[in-house]
Amino acid sequence: MNDERNWKIPEVAVSVDVAILTVRSGALHILLVWRAIEPFAGMRALPGGFLSSVEEDIDVSARRELAEETGLDADRFHLEQLRTYGAPRRDPRMRVVTVCYLALVPNLPDPVAGGDASAASWVPVAEVLEGRLPLAFDHHGIVLDAVERARSKIEYTTLATAFCDEEFTVAELREVYEIVWGEIIDPRNFHRKVTGAKDFLVPTGRKTTRNGGRPAELYRRGTATLLHPAFLRGHQA
Repeated sequence: MNDERNWKIPEVAVSVDVAILTVRSGALHILLVWRAIEPFAGMRALPGGFLSSVEEDIDVSARRELAEETGLDADRFHLEQLRTYGAPRRDPRMRVVTVCYLALVPNLPDPVAGGDASAASWVPVAEVLEGRLPLAFDHHGIVLDAVERARSKIEYTTLATAFCDEEFTVAELREVYEIVWGEIIDPRNFHRKVTGAKDFLVPTGRKTTRNGGRPAELYRRGTATLLHPAFLRGHQA
């Protein structure tokens, strides 16, 4: 047990990072920035940074860093805390504990970099997962955790719709599941499950031919947040 009379509070900095996932061009993408400053200048990294002051709330800091480094408005999409990372030497400057957030977004325009990022872009997640794109700090491991969180959450929640536009077809929603999970899903079985799930989808009464073929019904997300029963990976083909 520490002697409180001789114990000093360790000097620890707090930062936030944001793992932003989207589906575009038929693949799962993550938003990365090029670091403009040391350490790891010129390397790719997740957008983020230090709290602006001891008074700044963690959630506010995440939204601020997101806007400063990418130009994206966090209020437009789903944002949740992923995990806290605090290995002693994860940052070579000093002991830094980071609170990472996960964002799930529909296909958005290319981001605009700012702050201590020289550029920002959407990158296929596969390039990171397969080790073809090295990242600064411990961000490779954070991306692995973010992707697994997204894959698991769309099993038992309705968050797959967060990757969709305001109005979407069942086929477009199925494509989200196939891309995020990396597996083929039986169309008829999927259609039956999602349209039969209580308050998952709400028909708009409109149809679209934007994907070619016969007109397809358009839906919007319903009020449900959990799926009963869950859509489990490996059981939808």
